[in-house]
Amino acid sequence: MAETDINPTAAALLGLLHEGPMTGGQLMASAERRLGPYWSMTRSQVYRELPALAEQGYVRLGKPGPRSSQPYAITASGKRAFSRWLSETPGRDAVRNPTALRVAFGQQHSGGQLKELYANANAYHSEALASAREQAKEAKREGDSYGAAALDFAINYHKAALSWLKAAPAK
Repeated sequence: MAETDINPTAAALLGLLHEGPMTGGQLMASAERRLGPYWSMTRSQVYRELPALAEQGYVRLGKPGPRSSQPYAITASGKRAFSRWLSETPGRDAVRNPTALRVAFGQQHSGGQLKELYANANAYHSEALASAREQAKEAKREGDSYGAAALDFAINYHKAALSWLKAAPAK
């Protein structure tokens, strides 16, 4: 949060709200669909950020809908804050791979544990790669070259992970 007073999760929500008013649940679904292959966001983060964004005047609450669902809409102030956030240097990547962390302690694994770890990671990355490829094709069909470019990052990440898993040491 260098220059703006919003964090990346809040900024992602403001970015998604450019599409139109959404409830927290709709924002979660949109985040998973559009950003999920390369940016994780939890339900608790979304519901923590929305009231803070409203308090800052970056979103306004709409009329409650069914089951007390609360739609949020981005304000002009929110659009300006999002624009400022976009212009900031993004900072460094935070790489946190739970499989790599476990491999770092491979000496303490049994051979069976390590084999299962690799098999599970391989299945996950294979499935995620296929999904990201489909999403990228869809984005390209819809003319969303920026969304497709972001999804290319996810595609290449999962390809790299699969390549790394093939070369990872076994017992």
